[in-house]
Amino acid sequence: MDQPGDLAVSLLWAVGALVLVGGALFARRIPMGQAAKMALAWIAIFAVGFVAFTFREDFRAMGSRLMAEFSPGEPVIAGETLRIRKGNDGHFWVQATVNGREERFLIDSGASITGLSANAARRAGVEPGEGYPMMLSTANGMVAADRASIETLEVGTIRRADFPVVIAEEFGGTNVLGMNFLSSLSSWSVEGEWLILRP
Repeated sequence: MDQPGDLAVSLLWAVGALVLVGGALFARRIPMGQAAKMALAWIAIFAVGFVAFTFREDFRAMGSRLMAEFSPGEPVIAGETLRIRKGNDGHFWVQATVNGREERFLIDSGASITGLSANAARRAGVEPGEGYPMMLSTANGMVAADRASIETLEVGTIRRADFPVVIAEEFGGTNVLGMNFLSSLSSWSVEGEWLILRP
């Protein structure tokens, strides 16, 4: 519901627009019929502009939803909640930022920890940490992966600092957001074709 102050500002804006248009038409001494048509045209232009301004957030959200249809992996942001559309391969992919560098990630609830490919780690300047490698069971068998930490990981509006990951050449070109990321959220769920992430 509009507040009284908002209503007064809107009314003042409309009156000002009418006075401006009316004054301009009167100054040009245009015949009454033509002046009425021009006034209606200007009122329509101001009305469309006002509606576009009022619903700008809704239009932005609608644009994000449309983009997600054409480009799965681009999260649709609604407040702090992220909605990610399923890709053509049946998996959920998302563009994330690792230390300021954009990388593509598969979101995998079957992976216990987030994994970076060796090339992605090099591009983002993520260095393997000290200590023994972690043995991971993958589709290609057991893999020795180096432990590391991402300084900043950003997925849409969700930001994590000093985030633990593993790095392995055997990951090929695939980066994975695992359960250590999903469990850091307040909640996550799958609704039809959409993965919903809530910080």
